[in-house]
Amino acid sequence: MKKFGILFVCTDNLCRSPTAQGVMQQKLVRLGLDPRVMADSAGTYDFNVGEPVDIRVQKHAMRRDYDLSSLRARLLHIGDFAHFDWILAMDESVMLTLKMRCPDKYQCKLQYFTHACGLADQLDVPDPFYGKTADFERVLDLVEAGCTALLRQLPAL
Repeated sequence: MKKFGILFVCTDNLCRSPTAQGVMQQKLVRLGLDPRVMADSAGTYDFNVGEPVDIRVQKHAMRRDYDLSSLRARLLHIGDFAHFDWILAMDESVMLTLKMRCPDKYQCKLQYFTHACGLADQLDVPDPFYGKTADFERVLDLVEAGCTALLRQLPAL
C-alpha cells in the first residue's frame, strides 16, 4: 500500500520545510499514522544539499521536543511531483518556482502551506534565517498549528 505523502518545500531546505517535516513526522508517530502517511521536505535550490538543518532551528525545535538532527537538506526532484500527494510551498517565491517546474498534470498538488492549513491571514511562512530568536519561535508556532490543521484534512486512509 502506497503511503500518502506530504512534501514541504522552501528555498534551501534548512529552516522552514525541515521544521515542518520534523513536526509532522512526530505528530504522525504520536497518532499512529506513520505507517500510512509520510512527511518529507526539499529545497528549490541546491546551495546546501547534504547539510544538516540550521543549528538555530534545531535548538529551538529541541526545546519543543522535536529532534531534527538527522535531517539533511535535499533538492526537489522532478519525481517528487508524481510521488507526493500534497506539495506545500512555504512562500510565494517557492510557489512560483514549483509552478514553473511542475508538470501540468501535477499542478493540482501544489498549495501554499498557510492556505492548506487554513492560515489565510498570511501567505508566507517567514524565513527566519536572517532573523532573531523570536522569528524561529514564530515559525515553530505557525508550523505546529499548520500541521495540526493538516492532520484534520487527511483523507480517510
